[in-house]
Amino acid sequence: MAASAADAAAAAPRAIAKLPEHVVNRIAAGEIIQRPSNALKELIENALDAGATSIRITVKDGGLKLLQIQDNGSGIRKDDLPILCERFTTSKIKAFEDLSSLGTYGFRGEALASISHVAHLIVTTKTRDETCAWKAAYADGDMVPVKSGSKDSAPVPCAGNDGTVLAVEDLFYNTPQRLKALRSAADEYARILQVVIAYSIHNAGVAMSCKKASAGSSNATADVNTTVGASTLDNIGATYGEPVKSQLFEVAADSAEPRVKLRAWCSGTNYQGKKGRYLFFINNRYVDCSPLKRALEAFYSNFLAKGTHPFVYLSLELDPNKVDPNVHPTKKEVGFEDETEIVELVCERLADVLASQGDSRSFKVQVPPRPSSTTTPTTSTARKPAGSSSSKPSKVAPNKLVRTDAQSQTLDGLFPTIPSASKLRKATTTSGATAHRSARVRIAQSECALTSVKQLRKEVLEARHQGLEDVVKNHIFVGVADYATSQSAIQHGTKLYLANHAVFAEELFYQLGLRQFGRFSRVRLKPAHNVRKLLHLAVDKASANGAREGKTSWSSDKIVEHVYTSLFDARAMLDEYFAFGISDDGALESLPLVLPGYQPDILKLPLFLLRLGAHVDWQAEKPCFDGFLRELAFFHSPAPSPDLPTPNPESQAQAKHAVEHILWPTMRQYLVPSDKLIEDKAVVLVTKLEHLYRTFERC
Repeated sequence: MAASAADAAAAAPRAIAKLPEHVVNRIAAGEIIQRPSNALKELIENALDAGATSIRITVKDGGLKLLQIQDNGSGIRKDDLPILCERFTTSKIKAFEDLSSLGTYGFRGEALASISHVAHLIVTTKTRDETCAWKAAYADGDMVPVKSGSKDSAPVPCAGNDGTVLAVEDLFYNTPQRLKALRSAADEYARILQVVIAYSIHNAGVAMSCKKASAGSSNATADVNTTVGASTLDNIGATYGEPVKSQLFEVAADSAEPRVKLRAWCSGTNYQGKKGRYLFFINNRYVDCSPLKRALEAFYSNFLAKGTHPFVYLSLELDPNKVDPNVHPTKKEVGFEDETEIVELVCERLADVLASQGDSRSFKVQVPPRPSSTTTPTTSTARKPAGSSSSKPSKVAPNKLVRTDAQSQTLDGLFPTIPSASKLRKATTTSGATAHRSARVRIAQSECALTSVKQLRKEVLEARHQGLEDVVKNHIFVGVADYATSQSAIQHGTKLYLANHAVFAEELFYQLGLRQFGRFSRVRLKPAHNVRKLLHLAVDKASANGAREGKTSWSSDKIVEHVYTSLFDARAMLDEYFAFGISDDGALESLPLVLPGYQPDILKLPLFLLRLGAHVDWQAEKPCFDGFLRELAFFHSPAPSPDLPTPNPESQAQAKHAVEHILWPTMRQYLVPSDKLIEDKAVVLVTKLEHLYRTFERC
């Protein structure tokens, strides 16, 4: 009986209670102020909004004990001090609609309020009209007495210069979990320096300094120190050194459509940074921009040696009406329209400048020392010291050795010649990557709750062939053996295989499409193509080749209309899940970007559309998704089409280069080979070293 009563009590719904205001405010503060560098970013932006030309920052214990920022801006009026740290108090906006034309950094009125809920905040400020400065202290959004023991929370007069000094003390003192989750003081200080460095570079003309609070001394050396008269390039050199500064060149553009102003300093082809540095500003806000970073990484991979990365400082000024600065609690990211077109513009402009800078390049080459004539022979009979832990490696038979030579790499493989700007533009895709480079790309798997998609992904894993996967993951590319039949020679261990790279690539593109379901990047077609006209081209081509003989009595117009209706009726789903865009007037506006840096043969587009109508089951969810992705993979397959003209030698060379430098490296990363590839004889063992030795022995 007692157990039943307990069970009933446990099953009873709990009452909903309103959280106390101080709990709500502390939770909200944890979203805005995640670490000292977040707080500093907000304070720097407030100082810049106040028109400061000098900003001095002092830090103690990584900003946890003290984070002080002093500026010479306009200051804060005494009458505004009582509500300074209340939530949603701001001078930047008056109505929600003001967000569409925002020209300031701060606007929500949450930064100082949030800081006051997780730290002790002291503000000293003076406007140019005041005869003295005023000091106020805050806790949990309210003014508190400045002097201990006092009960008067009103601001107190004091000496001070024009501007504002904000001292944040004991950050996260009342949120011990957050305090424990932070890194060391040194690491937090490094994050603070990164914020200061970024804003000092972007705001040339504003003197900025940042230093650690030195016990017993006010003359600690500043780790960042820029002057009013310094240029953007001067500030980069002051922070990262003259060697970096000397390798940078300016990139600028002013586009009317999309409306964007670009200003950047980027490294050239001789730059050999071991770590990539990307400083992005959008409408003067220091932000992360993953699409832009991925595009630039892929772009530079065409020109930089393996293991080296670029330096990029880039500022974009966009139409405020097309920017949403309120998508992230810490304003770390912003949302903006025309993202694809803007990223493409950046890469195109960078390609133009890079091509003009590519006349001379230098390379660092390590030459292994030649063995001297006095070197002890490897067959020395000298006795090893007794008790030595080193042992002679077991001898491997010559016919078991895998022949590798670390010096056999060519410069063409590591440093391809920079093409002309026009070729770079032509090869640049929406992601900004060019079409010929052996580069690792990161393609994250999208989160999808659809049962059908989960089942399709599970089926890919269940069909895995372990032995073939080992071959693909650890192969060495030998070359395209036969372009016409799509045969590539690859080596694995002592074995040489012929693999049908078109069949392998088709499976790769299917899996990449499934991997990115619902989160494809978009390739814009300019101009958009009329879907009916494309279908007519495909049907007429099929009729000319006799492909329809005896298969259907439908006329060409009826086939076209049937396929067009199927695609048009499904266009909302196609656009949402596959970035396959059809306009209201029946024009194909966009296609999904399946693999950054790789472009399918656009001449296969009419056939792709026709096959969508013939081979996709539009009535059932799982077959529909599977069928569409299979046809998308067929469209991207590098197999030459027998219905199309034979590519010229230059096109063939480009296709072979893409097979070697894009498709096989991506297969090594992402392909899960299936048993079907073995059954279809898409890979065949040609020979192995042991067999070759037997042949030579007979000779």
